[in-house]
Amino acid sequence: MGVEEEAAVLSVLRSGWISQGPKVAEFERQFAAYVGTPHAIALSSCTTALHLAMLLAGIKEGDEVLCPSLSFIATANAIRYVGAAPVFVDIDPGTYNIDPNRVEEAITPRTRAILAVHQVGMPAAMNELGEIADRRGLVLMEDAACASGSKYMAERVGHPHSLLACFSFHPRKVLVTGEGGMITTADEQIAARAKRLRQHAMSVSDLARHSSSKIVSESYDEVGFNFRMTDMQAALGLVQLQRLPGFLERRRARAAKYTAALGQLPFFVPPGEPEGCVSNFQSYMVRMLENAPITRDDLMQALLDRGISTRRGVMPIHRERPYADPCWDARLPETNRAADRTIILPLFDQMTDEDQDYVLDAILGVCRR
Repeated sequence: MGVEEEAAVLSVLRSGWISQGPKVAEFERQFAAYVGTPHAIALSSCTTALHLAMLLAGIKEGDEVLCPSLSFIATANAIRYVGAAPVFVDIDPGTYNIDPNRVEEAITPRTRAILAVHQVGMPAAMNELGEIADRRGLVLMEDAACASGSKYMAERVGHPHSLLACFSFHPRKVLVTGEGGMITTADEQIAARAKRLRQHAMSVSDLARHSSSKIVSESYDEVGFNFRMTDMQAALGLVQLQRLPGFLERRRARAAKYTAALGQLPFFVPPGEPEGCVSNFQSYMVRMLENAPITRDDLMQALLDRGISTRRGVMPIHRERPYADPCWDARLPETNRAADRTIILPLFDQMTDEDQDYVLDAILGVCRR
């Protein structure tokens, strides 16, 4: 965050309109243009975006939705919110995303949708997943929480590769509004309904009512939600969207430096990019092999002792109490390996060469000893 963001928020505070209003509408237009989609709907978070996506896709109680377990728990929670059941599918160890080769075996008569996750910014195999969804009559959706600016087959994530894609603007993401989310879609009717549902299903928005020269009375034709983004958040998003190309360039340069340096150690497996995929490197996640001279957790502690904060790789949802079931361990061997042996290293926009050299020197020193 810089002076541009400060000025943008101050401008909104002085405008007299701080809730969902003209800045939200402008952010939606610019984000839609950036990713190349007809419609973008701003929301209060990616979690609310995923919840709304389930409703818009017609997912209901008793349905099943296929998704990876290697994801933040909100992926599965959103499925549960509408009474459906998440069915976990194992990952491709090369991308940490749902493995298309394991999807068909998980389909049952109750399966209604596939929710692909672009984990840590790496695009999932949307063409392969789309072929399965079309052939089996399933809805394909995207949890693109981490993927602002990532590309799949030369098109930005959010371009219509599925019915709905959901983004996050949480502070751990690349494009930040504090909290906030976005749905993108090519379906005009779905977009119109999403805009109503995010605002208590109000038939006419606040902005439209207060901008009208005539009296306008709204109606509420279904049960809606308060999933609105504020104009203060949207003002941040508009500035961040302009700065996004620079964010991406610096992140990819830092990721390349990590990959080159860690290649000196044969027990690290750095992230790769499949052909046609361009990651925004929302996080830099590396796998430690079993022959490493130190455990993952001991390495994390040794780095923390040197003032370097890391975190374990992406959580496995199936190990959390609300989703725990003995059946998952046998079905998710690659997910378990990734959860136990991956580590996320520091990567942020203001990271200097000296910062990164300090991290790398510490890792190489600890591991070589």
